[in-house]
Amino acid sequence: MPLLAELPLLPWTVTLPLGGAALSFVLRARAPAVGLAAGVATAAVGLLLALQVATAGLQRHAVGGWGAPLGIDLAADGLSALMVAMTSVVGLWVSLYAGAYFGAGNQDGEHQRAYFWPLWLLLWTALNALFLAADSFNAYVTLELLGLSAVALVALAATPAALGGAMRYLLVGLLGSLLYLLGVGLLYALAGTVDFRLLAAAPLAGPATAVALGVITAGLVLKTALFPFHFWLPPAHASAPAPVSAVLSALVVKASFYLLLRFWFWVLPEAATPVTLNLLGLLGALAVLWGGLRALTAERLKLLVAYSTVAQLGYLFLVFPLALGEADGFTAWGGMTLLLLAHATAKAGMFLSAGAILKGAAHDGVSGIDGAAQAMPVTTFAFALAGVSLIGLPPTGGFAGKWLLLNAALATGQWGWAAVLLAGSLLAAAYTVRVLTHAFTRLPGEPPACVVPGRLEWTAVALAVTALALGLAAGEVLELLRVGAPVVGPVLLEQAR
Repeated sequence: MPLLAELPLLPWTVTLPLGGAALSFVLRARAPAVGLAAGVATAAVGLLLALQVATAGLQRHAVGGWGAPLGIDLAADGLSALMVAMTSVVGLWVSLYAGAYFGAGNQDGEHQRAYFWPLWLLLWTALNALFLAADSFNAYVTLELLGLSAVALVALAATPAALGGAMRYLLVGLLGSLLYLLGVGLLYALAGTVDFRLLAAAPLAGPATAVALGVITAGLVLKTALFPFHFWLPPAHASAPAPVSAVLSALVVKASFYLLLRFWFWVLPEAATPVTLNLLGLLGALAVLWGGLRALTAERLKLLVAYSTVAQLGYLFLVFPLALGEADGFTAWGGMTLLLLAHATAKAGMFLSAGAILKGAAHDGVSGIDGAAQAMPVTTFAFALAGVSLIGLPPTGGFAGKWLLLNAALATGQWGWAAVLLAGSLLAAAYTVRVLTHAFTRLPGEPPACVVPGRLEWTAVALAVTALALGLAAGEVLELLRVGAPVVGPVLLEQAR
């Protein structure tokens, strides 16, 4: 596709949502229409970018014609293209959902419609710019823009719980950003550049480099809500409006994790030691177990889904001991990426389902959703299908990702991580079945009246189906992921399918 290879898609992935944010703020009366149009255009460009990288290879764009080290560059490889594509898919369905969620039936409809769309599109701008950032300082700028937009979206609910969660989110986010910036400053003092490629080529070694990587990691781990630094995530995610909860869990926490991958796998892989890699893996394992147990005992549906996010994020950190430093670490690298994508779509579908139940039943108590399968069968189906992917049952993307991680753990003799994967799946099955048991408990007489717009239900179904489709398209995803990948090796794709 020679024409596709020549299209300047990189800048449009940032300017389209940014322009939409500005227009929706100015034209508040038409904000839903403007926001949805901008969302559709941004999603189309993001998916085209993934196709461009798959067919034409690495992409790079010097903003304003100025290149590194002075200018701002945007760059896309397989991982960043998949992250942008993930944001496009989730962002499109969330935008469709939000148009109905913040409709006339919403008590705070005018207030929320006025501010949701510019904030959401600003957050989408920050996500795309961060995934395509070619240097560590502009990654910091986008990280700050992302955090401030996310905090404002959480506060949009205007309840005491939401405002408290937003304030905690703000303080933790600022601390994480300051730690990250401190580490970037140390690396700049050592190498004289912030460009990722130039940093990777610079002769960086010694205690100062280790300190810089440690400070950066501490800041990003805090923002990713890795156990035991997850304390801010459940209150923020559970109290935000449903479409906001979906993007926070599916997308926002992935941004800081993505930067961790950039620094550990591309920029400073030599600084990794077995102790640090196993420590990150151990924290991930504890997150899987602790998050799963808390989800199993949560009394509110959205809080259950929020604690599930803590657990699912833990799986991603197993990539550090399983892939970094291994001669054929691509199996673990591919498994992590498939899990990341499957979690984004499935968890967004779960939060949108929970939002529809909250709309229909006026509460989200787990023990109070008896009869939900009678009253809202489509929503219950979406929640169940998303849960199947989180558990890791075939043929979902969650299964493909966990199977590849399991193969990597067994191939390298790291049996402990294999046990964590199996235990986490059992916990995910337990809290998913707990919800469905209540939902399928039949009430005497007619089912309760739970009337919600069909768009709230079918967008959740679409995201859950996407999580399933990822398992069927695992081969294509892994081929794209190989473009610019920092690790190599074969993939046990036959068993993964």
